[in-house]
Amino acid sequence: MATKTVYESPLSVVDFTTENMKPGTDSWLQACEVVRRGFEEYGCFLARFDKVGPELVNSVFCAMEELFDLPLETKRRKTSEKPNHGYTGQVPYSPLFESFAIDNPSSFFDCQKFARVMWPIAGNEPLCKSVNEYTKLLQELDQTVKRMVFDSYGVDKVKCESFLKSTNYAFRSYKYTIPKNGESNVGVNTHTDSTFTTILHQRVHGLEVKSKDGEWFGVDASPLFCVLAGDAFMVWSSERIRACEHRVILKSKVTRYSLGLLSYGTSMVQTLEDLVDEEHPIRYKPFDHYAYVGFRFTDEAVKITSRIKAYCGI
Repeated sequence: MATKTVYESPLSVVDFTTENMKPGTDSWLQACEVVRRGFEEYGCFLARFDKVGPELVNSVFCAMEELFDLPLETKRRKTSEKPNHGYTGQVPYSPLFESFAIDNPSSFFDCQKFARVMWPIAGNEPLCKSVNEYTKLLQELDQTVKRMVFDSYGVDKVKCESFLKSTNYAFRSYKYTIPKNGESNVGVNTHTDSTFTTILHQRVHGLEVKSKDGEWFGVDASPLFCVLAGDAFMVWSSERIRACEHRVILKSKVTRYSLGLLSYGTSMVQTLEDLVDEEHPIRYKPFDHYAYVGFRFTDEAVKITSRIKAYCGI
């Protein structure tokens, strides 16, 4: 198994800012094909989405730096009944990594709830406004991507809209500390996400993706977004879509921040019968999405290569 990292990304770029890219047009159909092929070959692709402008991006990153600069005892106040939706840090197997989650970030009220936990007296209005605006736009991108996948596979549009209505989102921010001399530069070990999709934005290099032949390639930091398929999308598609294997390797001498919008199912996740055939049989039992997220962070699951197969594989 090759471990060398190649910094020539083979990922295609889909431009979601093209005004004539409307459902049914030639440009839409061509983009659908690129999106599907990216998910099937690599589990991801790159998206250009200029609706999220540089000023908004700057405001979100600045807000996240302020958030991570809070004292540890303050950060630990952020908890959640949903697994992996609070503050994560000081993890033995990922010591350089910290993360926050804001559930349902397209609701300004829920952004305020988060801010009042971190800043009980005054809240943080600028953070709320920037995160809320940012995630609303990325949800638009995410739903367009999913409509393209449904179109590409020829699945009924009514089923697509039902699927989108049963989706919940979380905004995640990530911080990776510069490794000290002699310390491992692995920010996060090889994994697939538990999500349907994850939309990542990095300002500093670090994201690496594993190809089918086992070779790693780096994804350059840029204004582009990397759209990754997770375990749930793989199950839904009867393994037509790959869950993207990725990791974070820290090579820059600056603290790395990144942003993500993650999508989860609010109903049972199961393989769509329309996509089942002899080559793609049902390989997973239906499962509760958040229960699976909770399983992934157990001591048992951390040691397993394919957590989704261990959890609900047939």
